[in-house]
Amino acid sequence: MKYDYEKLGLKVGLEIHQQLDTKHKLFCNCPTILRDDKPDTIIIRRLRPTQSELGEVDPAALFEFKRGRTYIYESYNDSICLVEHDEEPPHDLNPEALEIALQIALMLNAKPVDEVHVMRKIVIDGSNTTGFQRTAIIALGGYVEDEEGRVHIKTICLEEEAARKIKEEGVNVHYRLDRLGIPLIEIATAPEIRNPEQARRVALKIGRLMRITGRVKRGLGTIRQDLNISIKGGARIEIKGVQDLNLIPKIIEYEVQRQLKLLEIRDELRKRGLNEEDVKDEFYDVTHVFKDTKSKLLRRGLKRGHVIMAIKLPKFSGLLGKEIQPNRRLATEMSERAKFWSGVG
Repeated sequence: MKYDYEKLGLKVGLEIHQQLDTKHKLFCNCPTILRDDKPDTIIIRRLRPTQSELGEVDPAALFEFKRGRTYIYESYNDSICLVEHDEEPPHDLNPEALEIALQIALMLNAKPVDEVHVMRKIVIDGSNTTGFQRTAIIALGGYVEDEEGRVHIKTICLEEEAARKIKEEGVNVHYRLDRLGIPLIEIATAPEIRNPEQARRVALKIGRLMRITGRVKRGLGTIRQDLNISIKGGARIEIKGVQDLNLIPKIIEYEVQRQLKLLEIRDELRKRGLNEEDVKDEFYDVTHVFKDTKSKLLRRGLKRGHVIMAIKLPKFSGLLGKEIQPNRRLATEMSERAKFWSGVG
């Protein structure tokens, strides 16, 4: 489906994450290799949010904590040290990684900062044993030339890669620590990209520029793009971990379609006179209604002793089945959010 992206006020910003090809990790002397053999050590932990220096708790960190997850870390005795375990303070910043990051920054016309300060970015989804990611701003400004106009660079950061997720089993999440701490450069553009194809071109240009150095890792998972997408009247949505550049235009198109459809639904509900107070936070046990259901999924859950809860959605008649993306409806969106928050399904 084709859209007039200028009329819609589309804004896209890219965050490009690229692993650097260094001999050692960012804050220790462990090698930057990934392994598939059986781990030597298993560590089990739960992570909890703490207040910032302003006395505030990060909402995303609080959200992850409320999911009640347990993190199981797999480690190797000969290639992973106590720094990755968060049992030893970090060593000095890897000078090789800093040199590569500065080289890329200058190639992007950015201005290096006078002093590099390592900061903490709160992350308690289990991907960092510390509960935060160490990151440092290396350069500011800069730009990439594109046929539709210059796209500015906001920040260039040097940070540590997250641990590698192996599998999930209910509330237990398994991570391998071989990837944790690999030097990573993050290049964030300003939200100046105005159409999906331009986003693909800019990502391709930045990726090629980094590969020209011959000092970045290659292969699946070594580079990924986060897309920040917004339109007039909509919300800014971040889509993480896009690895195939050719998927970028379609992902942006689908997100624009989703936001437009949700805005249409919002307007229709307003026409129907729906107020926020009409949807009450009251849940009803309707298990008995489905005692003779022919749905295999529901029957299987009922046999396990599960219950079926319902909430009343006044004035939503005919809207839950409205398609907001290909093969994805409003009810699907609601279901996915409920699953995410509840940890079921």
